[in-house]
Amino acid sequence: MITRLPATGIPAAARDLAALLRDAVEGGSSIGFLAPLDPAEATAWWEGLAPEVADGGTAVWVARSGGRILGTVQLRFCGMPNGRHRAEMAKLIVHRDARGRGLGRRLLATAEREAAASGVRLLVLDTQTGSPAEHLYRSAGWTEAGTIPDYAADTEGVLRPTTLFHKKPL
Repeated sequence: MITRLPATGIPAAARDLAALLRDAVEGGSSIGFLAPLDPAEATAWWEGLAPEVADGGTAVWVARSGGRILGTVQLRFCGMPNGRHRAEMAKLIVHRDARGRGLGRRLLATAEREAAASGVRLLVLDTQTGSPAEHLYRSAGWTEAGTIPDYAADTEGVLRPTTLFHKKPL
């Protein structure tokens, strides 16, 4: 089941979300963190997201099964007057145990539908070039805008290229 997580729900879910984040980093997903990721740092990062969710700048969805968080995705709305028509898709994470069953695609589609319902007319995202996530975005109808060399370090600290994508929401 995929649900939108309110800011008030983040503190209670922060440890489970941190475990999900750590699993992704340990599995080599380039999502902004280096390995090894300290549990306290991961928990603090999620807890620090609550004000952005409370003020409407970020929306967070979680996928649960049997009470366990197996996936998440974020939509980060642009707050600048000339960019309020767009949002960034971010932190699409699926636990390694739950991959290959369409959960990432369902999370992505949920955020895309919510974006359209919120009046967003353009979505953007970036992902490590050559990653499994890049394949997911291409197969979900996202359009490549270009590649930037040495954009971000992977989980081991090695600089890697990043591919930028855009899409009109559903």
